[in-house]
Amino acid sequence: MKKILVTVILLAVSLAAVAREDSDFVRVENGRFYIGDEQYSYVGTNFWYGAILASEGEGGDRDRLVKELDYMKRCGINNLRILVGGDGPDGIPSHIRPTLQKAAGIYDNRLLDGLDFLLNEMGKRGMYAVLYLNNSWEWSGGYSQYLEWAGAGKAPVPAVDGWNAFSEYVEGYMQNEMAKQLFARHVDFILSRTNRYSGIRYTDDPAIMAWQIGNEPRAFSDRNKEAFYEWISSVACQIKSHDKNHLVSIGSEGKAGCEGDISLFEKIHSVPEVDYMTIHIWPKNWGWINESTVSSNLQLAIDNTRAYIDEHLDVASRYGKPVVLEEFGFPRDSMSFVPGSPADSRDSYYEAVFSYIYENMLNGGLFAGCNFWGWGGYAAPEHEFWQLGDDYTGDPAQEEQGLNSVFVKDKTTLKVIRKYSKLLSRGSE
Repeated sequence: MKKILVTVILLAVSLAAVAREDSDFVRVENGRFYIGDEQYSYVGTNFWYGAILASEGEGGDRDRLVKELDYMKRCGINNLRILVGGDGPDGIPSHIRPTLQKAAGIYDNRLLDGLDFLLNEMGKRGMYAVLYLNNSWEWSGGYSQYLEWAGAGKAPVPAVDGWNAFSEYVEGYMQNEMAKQLFARHVDFILSRTNRYSGIRYTDDPAIMAWQIGNEPRAFSDRNKEAFYEWISSVACQIKSHDKNHLVSIGSEGKAGCEGDISLFEKIHSVPEVDYMTIHIWPKNWGWINESTVSSNLQLAIDNTRAYIDEHLDVASRYGKPVVLEEFGFPRDSMSFVPGSPADSRDSYYEAVFSYIYENMLNGGLFAGCNFWGWGGYAAPEHEFWQLGDDYTGDPAQEEQGLNSVFVKDKTTLKVIRKYSKLLSRGSE
């Protein structure tokens, strides 16, 4: 009798997943996102630490996680870009902690459980996750950690060894077959998982909008361009071989992450298995503003942002693929890191980005949505740079805590977010 009951439960879960497939999965049709018969456009955010917060191990706080998800939902934020997990041992300077993959193929089950819990809670709220699997940058391991595991020598830490040493080291990733194979095994492992809370396989879970190859994957040199394209194509095909339900994206910054080569951006996004295009924009990092020109160079930043978006929309028009600005940040006035401090320039910049999406959507364009960087929510930063025991914010450990985060105390910014979340939702009906 017990065996029959278990069989019935599993069958019910399977049928539920199938019943939700047509109506709940995000798909691309005629260059736009759809959920069922409704066009899907969104203001989302980056919530890289979501799976850590959802765990019952170090760094976990499920009460806070639930509060954060509920608050985001009330703001109209229903699309979260999330790191699957960090790579490497804990304790590396400027590195997130705890990491998911402690050594090649060795996982912290508490963080896998956290990812399960997070996706289940998002599913309950009708929220969608974009899950990225790798990272060019050291703050979560990624390229440099896979290279070290592959025997390429000790990975430099930018905060200790400098960016030149780091960049020269990670340039080797595209030429290192063992490093890429270790990552391929990670992809296989994650995509074969079944959520312990919902009983749904990840590949059948509508709470996932897309798998993403990495956070800002780069070739890191001209000599790597062809190898980079081949690797992107290979990983995209690998993901699709596991999963026919979900979208695949790259996580690219755009031209800025393609050695300044817009043709390389076009080439990697021409891969049939890549369903939509991504770009990132960083006015401060790219020198459009600095601490003394946050306000005075605001219009320059807006003009440059629109030009950058337009350049990539032009590429998208040749392939009929949606474009998402999935990372952008802007500091508070006078580069303050304090939650709730004046953010007039940030609010104006957000307004400019969101209104551009809305206008493009109303005119039948391919600009489909955005994820601002990043969600700080209820966090209360204690130090300028993250230290063990501090709350997680939208700013990873290598950046000042509060630099780009949006907290619940940032009422004026949240007002802009709520406004355009409603407009984009109504405009897509």
